Amino acid sequence: MATGTALIFEGGGMRGPYTAALVAAMIESGVEVPWVGGISAGATHTANFLARDAWRARACFVELAKDPKIGGPISFIRGKGYFNSDYIYHQTTAPGELLPYNWEAYSASSTPFKIGSFDCTTGKTVYWGREDVKDNSDFTTRCQASSSIPIAMPMVQLDGTAYLDGAIGETGGFAVDAARADGYERFLVVMTRPRGYRKGPVKAPAAIYQKIFKKYPAVVEAILRRPERYNATLDELEQLQAEGKAYLYYPETMPVSNGERNAVRIQAAYEEGMQQARRDLPAIKEFLAG
Repeated sequence: MATGTALIFEGGGMRGPYTAALVAAMIESGVEVPWVGGISAGATHTANFLARDAWRARACFVELAKDPKIGGPISFIRGKGYFNSDYIYHQTTAPGELLPYNWEAYSASSTPFKIGSFDCTTGKTVYWGREDVKDNSDFTTRCQASSSIPIAMPMVQLDGTAYLDGAIGETGGFAVDAARADGYERFLVVMTRPRGYRKGPVKAPAAIYQKIFKKYPAVVEAILRRPERYNATLDELEQLQAEGKAYLYYPETMPVSNGERNAVRIQAAYEEGMQQARRDLPAIKEFLAG
């Protein structure tokens, strides 16, 4: 069994600025953890936490939202996705670009991590860690694969395999299984839905997904089962919290949706998230010290 507490970031698309504020606050206050993991937008939070980059934690959502190249209906019609992930992950992250990733800081860190994606052929969640990442471009490609929302974004091809958002995997979007596999039994889980939230059934008919993903039946099954899996993980996490084995950081409010592109609302979500982060940080530090 590993000692200490694993830090786990839920995804949530453009609900991310609220969570990003906590990432920035933890970095600025010197919070360290022995393990960090995330899925979807949680992969971006993981990357920024590893690089100890509070500026980028905010900019990945607040500044990116101001860039018209990130997507929209025209981008979707052209087949690049409602969020243009090729642009977001491969034309903004190099030195001198909008969101340069501090590869040197990442490389200087030895903190183990896992980011998760969904293998569209096998229907399994695949986790990548430090041993899988070759360079900055490789890392951002894996973050892209972790974050590619079905239908809204194209699949990501990596080493001959098609990947989609890890949130449709077995846990519904929480890297708790990866943390357990690495020996952790205590968890700080950063949520993007308020306390008490549960997913309802998938609204669109199964036939729509079967038509879109006719070559990938595992994707169809995963999408249809996501509410069940997500809710089961929430039940498990709440039980762990009751046992004192988990600290669940719930947003007190969530003023944006996962598809939000309005820069003003995204900025406001970050500011509200920072207010809560500063209030809750002492309790988080107390749990981590336990």
